[in-house]
Formats: sequence, structure tokens, C-alpha cells
Amino acid sequence: MRYTNLFGKTVREPLKDMTQVSHKLLYQAGFIRESTAGRYYLLPLGQRVFDKIVRIVEEEMDKSGAQKMSAPILHPIELWEETNRDKSGGYELMTVQDRRGARFALGGTAEEMFVDVVRRFQLTYKDMPFNVYQMGYKFRDELRARGGLMRVREFIMKDAYSFHTDDQDFKKEYENMRDTYSRIFTRVGLKFDIVPADNGYFGGEYCHEFDVESEVGESKYFVSEDGSYIAHEDVAEFKLEDVNPEEEIKDMEIVEQPEWVRTMEDNIKNYNLPAERFLKNVVYKNRVDGHIYIVTIRGDLQVNKNKLEKLLNLVGLLDDATDEDIISIGSKPGWVHSWGYGDHKVTFVADNSLKTVKNFVGGQKEEKTDSINVNYGRDFKHEIEGDVALAQSGFTSPDGKSKLIEKKGIEVGNIFQLGQHYSKKMRDAVFVDSDGKSKEFFMGCYGIGLGRTMATIVEVSHDDKGIIWPDAVAPYQVHLLGLNLEDSEIRNKAEQAYKYLTEKGVEVLYDDREGINPGSKFADSDLIGIPWRVVVSKRTGDGVEIKKRGEEKSEIIELAEFQV
Repeated sequence: MRYTNLFGKTVREPLKDMTQVSHKLLYQAGFIRESTAGRYYLLPLGQRVFDKIVRIVEEEMDKSGAQKMSAPILHPIELWEETNRDKSGGYELMTVQDRRGARFALGGTAEEMFVDVVRRFQLTYKDMPFNVYQMGYKFRDELRARGGLMRVREFIMKDAYSFHTDDQDFKKEYENMRDTYSRIFTRVGLKFDIVPADNGYFGGEYCHEFDVESEVGESKYFVSEDGSYIAHEDVAEFKLEDVNPEEEIKDMEIVEQPEWVRTMEDNIKNYNLPAERFLKNVVYKNRVDGHIYIVTIRGDLQVNKNKLEKLLNLVGLLDDATDEDIISIGSKPGWVHSWGYGDHKVTFVADNSLKTVKNFVGGQKEEKTDSINVNYGRDFKHEIEGDVALAQSGFTSPDGKSKLIEKKGIEVGNIFQLGQHYSKKMRDAVFVDSDGKSKEFFMGCYGIGLGRTMATIVEVSHDDKGIIWPDAVAPYQVHLLGLNLEDSEIRNKAEQAYKYLTEKGVEVLYDDREGINPGSKFADSDLIGIPWRVVVSKRTGDGVEIKKRGEEKSEIIELAEFQV
């Protein structure tokens, strides 16, 4: 490709609202342009990188035994209503209506669609297992698209769905996909952590994210210092330490308290006690039926809403309660009690941390009083108990042998165990087993964000001059620069070099511009980030100057000696 013919050229400066490196560099180097917020054009250079990522994904998926197919972009809303995901949060579902009045979801994921097509075939156990995948458009009505290709409203995802007779058979495919993804991300040049995470919106019992460590990542996860434990913050556990095990249990009292005591900081100052000695109540509301849930937890801890939703079997359905919600149960913001409320329909949840403290402060705050020496199990007890606390850096790992370290990562892929979550919710999602009985099939799903993978490569593979593409996904293998092409002798040599390389099957971007100074051509080459730079100039004589992107050393050799 001659640079003079290339659609999409470099620009010197990014736009002011661009904050992430990948966003800036992909824009400056001529790989992407934004249409509307969260929707991007892939320019020819970007399309070449994207296609190479897709090719690697397809090669490894096909090698794994998966089969490629396609599903419609518009999903009949009735399918989403079968699983109740039209009402749950998570992917900010977008819907459209056609001229006949039929409603469709612009799917952010395609579990319902693939269950729907599979259940049409009246499968038996002899037809299973199988894994089908697509390169499908996805739509998510993000509140705030940001970071270029990192968080968008429209994108192409590789999503796969496997179908099995039982959980044991499924586990084999889960490991197969885990190995397949590991090969894919290694081939595109990424180092990654495989992080146990929460299925959340997808359903099922367990899943793993493939996270590339990066400060711009939106996934937060924890690893133990000794490397024996790793988990996403949504599911991360830690060992709860007893706070004051030697203290004697005292009688509960109602004591006077200054009116200025409103916040946890006020409590600490007034009582001269650390945060873990206080009760804290956090209020949530079910967005569907309005029911109120009050979580009581140790004062130094935060509630992990993902754990809470899982415990209550309300995945994607809980919102933070508003002041109006709190008033509606006969309480006041900042004065929520740990028990009571009489006839008001409130469900209380106790975090396991309540069992680690003797003589809590709090629980029955009023305008001028509060309770002290409150002990869980004696003075109050909730029917629902469990681990709903958010892990924090420095906490003790679950086995008690190490400390947790917080990391941030970019989620480039994920694999999910779905079990029978969808086959039990959707009608006739069954197969006939060897005993002649109809049974719901077991499922898994497996996704890769292709555009996000492309951006992630740039986030971790660049320098202050521009992108450094790994060989496997670079838009071209060689960036051929002709310097001072106004000189006919140099132009002839550059043209011969271009012809020689292309005839050898080398992918070449040839900077054939005249009247551009060498410094600008070198800067553009570094910005675009093609693995090899080959220069033809007066200085190179009958040879060429070669340099690997990201390295300082260059050398002049005969073109015939050059090997990509």
C-alpha cells in the first residue's frame, strides 16, 4: 500500500477529551475515527489489525472444535422476557420497534438467541456436545462511553455458546475454552491473568475473566502476596479477624449522643473508637417491586453489592436506596436502624463480620441518643446471613497466610458456566437423554471483545513515540520509507525495493510522499508502529537501513538479506 493512496493519515495532536493512551494513539496514527459517542469507524489501518485479531481467534476456535455461525442482530423481545433479562440491569438494553409493532432488543449478549435456535432442533444426547460461535454486533446503551474502543456502545464481539448433557461434560469444554483463550491472547501479544469473577447478569455459578494488568483497566482484582489466591473484587474473599476477642460482653445501653454526630467519622471522633467497633447499615431497593433491604455490616467494611445480589438471588435488580425510600419505611437518612420498623416490609441482611466484634456501638440511633454494647445474636439477629463484604488491599487472604494486593486490569475476554440457568427459564430448551427422558441442557458461554483487545494491545505496547504492534497483528510487516524522493535515483531504488518486497509476499506500507522531510516520515513511522522500518536514502547507497520498532539500533544491509 502506498501511503499517498492510504485513506486515513496521521495527525500530530489528539483531541482534548482523549485521556487514554490507546485512544490517543489509535486516533493520531490513523486507525480509528469516532462517529457518534461510543461508535467508531475502523479506518483501513485499523481494519487490518482488527482482521488479524479475528483471524487468530477463528483459527484457535476452529482448532478447539467450535463451529462458526451467525445470528440476527435484532433479538425478539419475547426471548428476553422469557429469562426476565429485559428487566434486569447490566447491559442497558436498547430496544426498537418495527412497522408491525414487533419489539426487538439490540442485544448486548446473545444467550437467548442461541438457546432459541438450538431448541428448534429437538436434540438428543447423540447430538451433543457442541460449541457454536459468531463474530456478532453488540449494542450497549452505556451511560458514558469513554476510552475510545475500551467502553463503547456498538462493537463486534466473538461470542460462543456450548451445549452439554451434564455438568461433567461441560467442565471439559470449559477447560478447552480456557486453554483456547490462553493461546489466543498469547498469540496477539498480551500477558494476562485468569481471574475468577462473578457471573452476574449472565447467570450460572462461576466464571473467569482474562485480565491484562493496566492502570486504565476497569476490572479490580486481588492477588495474594504469595500468589496462591486470585479473585475479582466482585467475588474476592478474605479472612475476617476478630476485633476484640478478649473483651467481656456488656449489657446494652441507650446513651445520650451529641446532635452533631451524623457520619462514621463523627462517631469515631465522639467515641474515640476505630471504625470496626461501629454498626453500619446500608439500604438497597429492588427496582422491580420496590422492596427495601437493609444490610448491617461492620463499620470499617463496605458492602459488595454483587455478593449481596447473589445471596438474595436478585442479580442485577438492586439499586441504592434514595432518601425518599428510607423515609418511606419510617426512618431517616443517616439514622437507619439495625433492627425494627414494625409493619414496614423490610428485609434485613447480616454480614458475617457482625460475629467478629463484641459490644458494638450503634444500631438504634435517634436524634440525641444511640445504643452501645450491642452484640449480634443476643440483641438482634437477622434471618439472612452471609459474606457480603468488599475485599480491600491489605486484608488477609482466605487461608490466613498472606495479604491481598489490589490490581487493575482490562477485561479482554471471559468464560462463563451457565449451567441450566437459561434452559430452565426458556420453554422447551431440552434434549432427549439416553433413558428417553427430556432434560434441560447444560450451557457455557465465552466472549472476547475484539476492539477492546486491539486497544489493550496499544495500552501495553507503546512508547513515547507511538504504537509498537506485535508482529502477529501489525497492519503491515514493513514500513518502507523513501527519503528525498525528489531525487529520481532514490525514487527508483525505493520503487524497486517496494516491488521486491511485495513480490516476496511481504506486507508493505510504502511512504512514497515527496516533499516531506525525513524527520516527519520517521515520526509517522514510529507513531503507526509497524514492526520493521526499511529506509532507502542517499546514505543507504545500494542497500537499505533496517530497524526494528522499539529498538534503537539500525543497520544497513543488502535488501536480499532482509528477513521479516
